[in-house]
Amino acid sequence: MKRVFLIVLDSFGIGEMPDADRYRDAGSNTLGTVRNSPCFTTPNMARLGLFHIDGVAEEGTSDQVLGAYARMTERSAGKDTTIGHWEIAGMISEKPLPVFPDGFPQEVLDAFSEATGRGVLCNRPYSGTEVIQDYGETHMKTGDLIVYTSADSVFQIAAHEDIVPVEELYRDCEIARKILVGDVGVGRVIARPFVGAPGNFTRTSRRHDYSLEPPKTTMLDQLKQAGFDVIGVGKIYDIFAGKGITEFVRTQNNADGIEKTLEYMKKDFEGLCFVNLVDFDMLYGHRNDVDGYAQALTDFDKKLPEILAGMREEDVLMITADHGCDPGTPSTDHSREYTPLLLYGNGIPAGKNFGTRPTFADIGATILKIFDIEPEISGKSLL
Repeated sequence: MKRVFLIVLDSFGIGEMPDADRYRDAGSNTLGTVRNSPCFTTPNMARLGLFHIDGVAEEGTSDQVLGAYARMTERSAGKDTTIGHWEIAGMISEKPLPVFPDGFPQEVLDAFSEATGRGVLCNRPYSGTEVIQDYGETHMKTGDLIVYTSADSVFQIAAHEDIVPVEELYRDCEIARKILVGDVGVGRVIARPFVGAPGNFTRTSRRHDYSLEPPKTTMLDQLKQAGFDVIGVGKIYDIFAGKGITEFVRTQNNADGIEKTLEYMKKDFEGLCFVNLVDFDMLYGHRNDVDGYAQALTDFDKKLPEILAGMREEDVLMITADHGCDPGTPSTDHSREYTPLLLYGNGIPAGKNFGTRPTFADIGATILKIFDIEPEISGKSLL
């Protein structure tokens, strides 16, 4: 019974790509920043080969490597979660998803307000934690929805849970998703509920993403069509709009995501368990919290022995990322970086350096190879 556990450490980049300057990300290196924090200790990822990867290797690195490893290049045009995950699953996006640095067109907001019955506040790029502090009190007085974006292709809607019940906020996001198509078809509409009083607002864990459906076949579709299980843990279901998923569970944070992954490791299934751990990006990368990011990686690394112990004879573990988000740069946005790939398990040659790969899609092609499925996606199997 073959099982692959693919874990995405959201935003764990390992150094600028050659075209980083086109994205205003020259010099970005998420790993390079956080490894200098006193909170950073990752001996288990080191044993899987993290510090042997091209461009990451350090002097004195032990040769005792249990896993195989590679440096992954994003070929798609972009640096956001949606495009990164789609490419991991074998779909390369030649055209970037639209972004709105000056806010969304008035006709979009008018259609949204008419359909929801609520006005709109803000409508410009903003930090998610700052926007609720600056607009939260007005929102509570008027009931207007806080709409904002970022450097990513997102339409985010923040609302206080006492003013707009979460289920209503979710419906508002579904309305926005139907409006935002074509030239304004952002990658994700995101519900951002919050609680608290003016001056002390905090976001809750009931965030929910509404993504575009991938327009092409992905390795998830091929696995499902071949009769294999495709299990999404965290925001995987949302990123793929449910396409190609057979079962899913949402998570509250990294710790919850890891525990739910460990629970699936105890279950009998055949196929893929696709996991996203979002805290690295959401809580630390976007907030330029170097020590917090480093500690989150240390916490994940401490759970790796338990994950490895839960693997069965035919299991394969893959650890990667979808983009960067260097917390040490002035920017609070994603960064155009290479990502790591660590592989361990059945049929994986220990100590093998697969070099610098031309696309994240090689991951999807490798997974299809493990299940003896002829790829109908981009990418080439490492095996």
